[in-house]
Amino acid sequence: MSGDVLRAIDLGKRFGRTMVLDGMNMAVPEGAIYGLVGPNGVGKSTTIKILMNILQPSAGGAEVFGHDLRRISPGDLTRIGYVSENQEMPEWMTVEYFMNYLKPFYPTWDEGRADELLRQFELPRDRKLRHLSHGMRMKAALASSLAYRPRLIVLDEPFTGLDALVRDELIAGLLESADGATVFISSHDLAEIESFASHIGYLDRGRLQFSEEMSSLTQRFREIEITMEGTAARVSEWPASWLRVEQSSTLVRFVDAQFEKERTMADVRRLFGEGRQVDVRPMPLREIFVTLAKAGRKAA
Repeated sequence: MSGDVLRAIDLGKRFGRTMVLDGMNMAVPEGAIYGLVGPNGVGKSTTIKILMNILQPSAGGAEVFGHDLRRISPGDLTRIGYVSENQEMPEWMTVEYFMNYLKPFYPTWDEGRADELLRQFELPRDRKLRHLSHGMRMKAALASSLAYRPRLIVLDEPFTGLDALVRDELIAGLLESADGATVFISSHDLAEIESFASHIGYLDRGRLQFSEEMSSLTQRFREIEITMEGTAARVSEWPASWLRVEQSSTLVRFVDAQFEKERTMADVRRLFGEGRQVDVRPMPLREIFVTLAKAGRKAA
């Protein structure tokens, strides 16, 4: 299999009068670790639930493994691992009973891998699921979804409410088990996403505003500060890619969302002349996210 493992095609979802997704298009390439980010309430979990056939779209469609989601086969389902922050599990089962219960449903279940995951996550085999902490429940859910070595791993806000140690353990287990699988993850924990994602999609106003490799995203966003030697005239019209512009008589600060050194410096010279100091700083994903969220509010 090659190409895109997940695709959303003009996807729409309406809840009553509220349009959550409005013609969303997305493509997740095979082997990617794809992070879906965006402000609260923009439809990240709704997108995942549609892709997992938990919700039906109001318009458009989706594909998994190149197959129309409405016609996905039982065999395809056994190649997908799904973990949600609100994972429903049979709470009366013990951890070991739960793993043994799932085993017959998955032809590729790896008993050795299942045992390894239970040890790695320090899951008590004889404890009932209802008696596990939230972090331990997430570990159990992830272990049960990785034991059959799925080709697609879908995670919906898996780090919510977890302490740093448990997050690190979940990420380590995920990356060790991925082994060429495609990972699609929605999370508010941007620092964690940045540490391992290969691709980022930014969802806002019902559509994917951009989708690109993490390296490309971090290269094109820069925070720029211009310090004037004297008092500069105020500028009323900025280049379209300059966001969050702050201007005083001696200082201008902004984010360039399409940073290219030669072009950006040419724009600075055109607007401010030669008498200035220009400082250029890379931005972590969280700062990029805040910049885009604020720009989105102004555009709404």
